[in-house]
Amino acid sequence: MQQRDLGEVRVGAIGLGCMGMSIAYGPPQEQAGQATVRRALELGVDLIDTADIYGPETNELLVGEAIAARRDEVVLATKFGNDWHEGERRVNGRPEYVRSACEESLRRLGVDHIDLYYQHRVDRDVPIEETVGAMGELVAEGKVRHLGLSEAAAPTIRRAHAVHPITALQSEYSLWTRDIEHEVLPTLRELGIGLVAYSPLGRGFLTGTITSTEDLAEEDFRRDVPRFQQLEANRAIVDTVRELAAEREATAAQVALAWVLAQGQDIVPIPGTTKPYRVEENVAALELQLSAQDLARLDEAAPVGAAVGDRYPQGMMAALDG
Repeated sequence: MQQRDLGEVRVGAIGLGCMGMSIAYGPPQEQAGQATVRRALELGVDLIDTADIYGPETNELLVGEAIAARRDEVVLATKFGNDWHEGERRVNGRPEYVRSACEESLRRLGVDHIDLYYQHRVDRDVPIEETVGAMGELVAEGKVRHLGLSEAAAPTIRRAHAVHPITALQSEYSLWTRDIEHEVLPTLRELGIGLVAYSPLGRGFLTGTITSTEDLAEEDFRRDVPRFQQLEANRAIVDTVRELAAEREATAAQVALAWVLAQGQDIVPIPGTTKPYRVEENVAALELQLSAQDLARLDEAAPVGAAVGDRYPQGMMAALDG
């Protein structure tokens, strides 16, 4: 497995996102999920990503069991920042919650430390300095090794990094989600922070297999995502990916991943799947070298801001760019 650096953490060039094993895209896939994690480890994928809200809670249990026999080979990442209050999910960055959330994640994962601990969403009502200060205390105690943020704005990243070194930012990044290229990505590079790119396949759209929301399970949250309600308007992006894939004797997913990988050695995509053979396909994208002409062709088809429709439903959009 090729290696890349996220700040001071060295990981495989492709990681594994585990959210879809428990929520969002259909019924939970616990057995398939564990088999997928184990196959990923066999292939040298060591960055395994989960969160306390995935399930909720059940995804950390799934991941903890799947990695138990090979814990020392894993860079284990999880996230906190969403809790339930009076039946509704809210963003919570209060220092006391940081500690309690970490303790619960350690228990569910069955480990004595978390390698990379993210604030899942920024709490706009709590100064980032207070939240990151509490996260830093967990590092001092040995419960956490490195800190991360997710979907944070550039000024917030700077303020957080001034309190305690931030190793990685997790953000959606793909051919149809390139907003971070304006301010966030340059800030990360100035500060030496790595980028963990989630949904690098556009939540499956860039694979070319989704032609209608009717193709999705009834409980699949993509049915409510504005961008998926504009599939025809976004068709030119995936058509270019598929055309290039056919020319290079690769899959569309491999082309989409190769594009993300080509954006910098400080970027590690974490495509999610519940199928071991898809992990094999994704890892094989590391062997696909796109030419300058290939990259220019993809950039022309999918420039920044080209995708039509928001990437989350309205209520979830409010928690981004915190």
